[in-house]
Amino acid sequence: MLNMRTKYALHALMTLAEAVEGPMSAERIATTAGIPRKFLEAILADLTKAGIIDSRKGRGGGHQLARKPKDIRMTEVIRLFNGAIALVPCVSLNFYEPCAECPDEATCAVHDIFLEVRVATVRMLEKATLQDMLRRKAEKLKKI
Repeated sequence: MLNMRTKYALHALMTLAEAVEGPMSAERIATTAGIPRKFLEAILADLTKAGIIDSRKGRGGGHQLARKPKDIRMTEVIRLFNGAIALVPCVSLNFYEPCAECPDEATCAVHDIFLEVRVATVRMLEKATLQDMLRRKAEKLKKI
């Protein structure tokens, strides 16, 4: 399950991707995306440190995407804010931990099933980009 930081980060990125007037202030992103400002500031700092957005202070400053929406993958954002994509730690690619209750990973059916789930999920999320989210939003708006 995605935590609130991840959801807010995705909404902030959508807001920045849709911006046509150049860099946006944190206040404007917070208002547009419906994110509490204090929470957003920490998210923007993490996105900047990860090289996903650029942030500049002062007159004419603000926040903007550092890369094109097609180059920002969902796996990158999820791992940054949520950590593991796996549902159980013994199948995590980047956050592996053995399960305390499992006597033998090699014969564990739970491990096998959730490994398949993780592989399929990562494949799907690795293909999904911010551009895909923008396209899906536009398609949904056309139906309204």
